[in-house]
Order: sequence, then C-alpha cells, then structure tokens
Amino acid sequence: MKEIFARRSIRKYSSEKVEEEKIKKIVKAGFAAPSCGNQRINHFIIIKDKEILNSIADIHGYAEALREADTAIAVCSNLEEELYQSFWVQDYAAAAENMLTEAVHLGLGAVWLGVYPKERIIKDVNSILEIPEKVKVLSLIALGYPAEEKEASNRYLEAKVHFNKW
Repeated sequence: MKEIFARRSIRKYSSEKVEEEKIKKIVKAGFAAPSCGNQRINHFIIIKDKEILNSIADIHGYAEALREADTAIAVCSNLEEELYQSFWVQDYAAAAENMLTEAVHLGLGAVWLGVYPKERIIKDVNSILEIPEKVKVLSLIALGYPAEEKEASNRYLEAKVHFNKW
C-alpha cells in the first residue's frame, strides 16, 4: 500500500539511466493487471530513443516530461485481438496503474501522459511509433530517476463515499 499512496506524477528526472531490469519489471507489472475475459490485448512499446521522445513532446502539448525522461512506455491495445468489445480502455487503465505503482516501488519517478481519446494526438503518436491502424495507443508513461520530490497525498474524500445507495 505504501507505493499506492506515495505515487505522484513526477515530471522532472535526473540524467541517470533506467536499468533494463527495472523496465522489464514495470512491463511485467502491466501484464499482471486484470483483463476482461483474460483477453490480454495490451502491447507495450519501450522508447529510449531521445529523438523519438522529443518528437512526441513536440506534438503533445502535455508531454514535456518526455524531454527529460530516460525512457517512456507506450501502452497500446490491439483491437483486432479484442474478444469483448469496449473493455479495452479498462484493461489498459489497470495495466498503466500497475506500471506506475511498480515504478514507485523500484525508486523511479513516472507520469501518465494521456493520448486517447485525442484523435489528432493518437494519429501523430501512431505515425511516430509506426503503430498499425487497428492498434490504439492510450497513453505514454514517462520514466526516470526523479529530480523532484513530492509528498504523499491523502486524496480520500469522505463526502464521496456512499453505502448501499447514493
């Protein structure tokens, strides 16, 4: 639970390189997420090329963190593999949250950079990453060793908790 409550959006990173072993653990955490009907349609693109990271930051107004990040992971869903229509966003979100939590556990900073449902950004990111047409990129997770610290945040809102009925 410590990692869940400590997870914050980290957008500033040191120049230290993220080890391949840590990246693999983060991707494994994504694959460990629940999936509707166990359909497992998520795919992950590990991006370490600075030119690609900067190209994405150029076309995505909220992705400046990619300029400092050592690595990013594009979380995608292949809709041709979909058995249960319209659950892919939920499957993806569970995978992304697992990955963000594992990044904290490994001492890394990370931030979720949304792509879906912005059609222009989807099209541009798909072009840069040469993603097939039937695959949707939902977000990018920027990763690196943090160059900023943020306090854990208590986001519990008693007024938004309901029992049995609204």
